[in-house]
Amino acid sequence: MTKRLVQGNEAVLLGAIKAGATYFAGYPISPSSEILAQASVYAASHPEFRFLQEEDEIASANAILGGSLAGAKSFTATSGPGFSLMQEAIGYGHKVGIPCVIINVMRVGPGTGMPTMPGQGDLNQTRYGSTGDYTSIVFYPSTVAECYEYTIHAFNAAEESRSPVIILSDAFLGHLNEVADLDTIDVPVIPRTLEPLAKGSTRLFSGVATYADGEPATADADEYIRQYHESRDHRLKVAEKYAFHEYGWNKDAETLVIAFGITRRVAQPLAPHFALFRPIRIWPTLDKELTEVAARYKKIIVIEGSDGQYANVVERMLLRRVERVPLLGGRMSLEAIREGLDAIGMLPAESEPSGSPATAGSHRVG
Repeated sequence: MTKRLVQGNEAVLLGAIKAGATYFAGYPISPSSEILAQASVYAASHPEFRFLQEEDEIASANAILGGSLAGAKSFTATSGPGFSLMQEAIGYGHKVGIPCVIINVMRVGPGTGMPTMPGQGDLNQTRYGSTGDYTSIVFYPSTVAECYEYTIHAFNAAEESRSPVIILSDAFLGHLNEVADLDTIDVPVIPRTLEPLAKGSTRLFSGVATYADGEPATADADEYIRQYHESRDHRLKVAEKYAFHEYGWNKDAETLVIAFGITRRVAQPLAPHFALFRPIRIWPTLDKELTEVAARYKKIIVIEGSDGQYANVVERMLLRRVERVPLLGGRMSLEAIREGLDAIGMLPAESEPSGSPATAGSHRVG
């Protein structure tokens, strides 16, 4: 067991390697570029690990789909603008059933936005970015050690669901350095069972609706619905195994704070005054888990780095109004959170000293 200083982006790469990834294709973009750079260094001394720097993010996403179909556990890393370019390939991956992992180290958008500032505005895009209906599995860690841990889970979920799975991070978390002992994190690795191309049975890779024999089914609504329900139900069943979340802080408070990723870290000094629910599996939403917890509290506050993307989800989920503290323009700071709480009349008295027993009830599922 060795403790050492690890960066969030590095931990993601190490988690991918631990999960058995053997192919990375990507294009550099802040604030995810360290993943690409360190993957190239790793590939130079590990010939079994293949690395390809592509000409853009469209090519990168399609390359990992091809690599996965050829038998490799494949992944890429990007940020908001690059993630936008990957949406067609992501939709194809869901349609055909291709396991792979995409890391999105978020920054402020839209467009090119603020390349060095953290954001959380890609939540909806991870669920609805491509065309049509499909079921996304998305995780968002909050610590460097969790970047490692949930990357392994992401590869496992991709293998089980046979779909692209997304790991979210952000500019602060990706560049955060923390002392961690990654050797103590024990996540069993699910091996590849999907048969590679050209190995025996006939398989179809059409992006349009087809019957099992390959004939077009583009005018058969019943067949489309059958195939869609089959894939949706399978992926939802897989997602049930990964219902990761944290419930803690002061559980006896009257107000529940919902925060995730880096915002959970920034809001930590508020622990004596609020209860906390942190979704780690962002999609599919943790309806059962959050509904059970939220029923205990008079008020709910969602603190997030977007203008209500997750707050809107929570309101639909719980069928009740929630308060909102949006952290926009990269202003993910305790000061910004206090200003937001003050604006809605919910700023508590000065936080108790760190180490308050009010945080002792926290527990993480996963």
